[in-house]
Amino acid sequence: MPARYLALTDVANRIGIAEGAIRSYSAKGMLPEPDAYTGTGARAVRGWLPETIDAWNQARPGRGNWGNNRGGSADL
Repeated sequence: MPARYLALTDVANRIGIAEGAIRSYSAKGMLPEPDAYTGTGARAVRGWLPETIDAWNQARPGRGNWGNNRGGSADL
């Protein structure tokens, strides 16, 4: 069976935040690297595996605590 990838709206729904918030995270480079792209160039759509988003969501700091932490990596 083919892999299923999450688009930005799916990511927002999966972790329970507003679509505008996930788009803001995306614009600020705060999401993990995508697992796949569909299309090419400026119109390419990013996709994440559910397990990638689940791991990132578990590792991300709470509200207002991002600091220099990007993409879910731990900068302790």
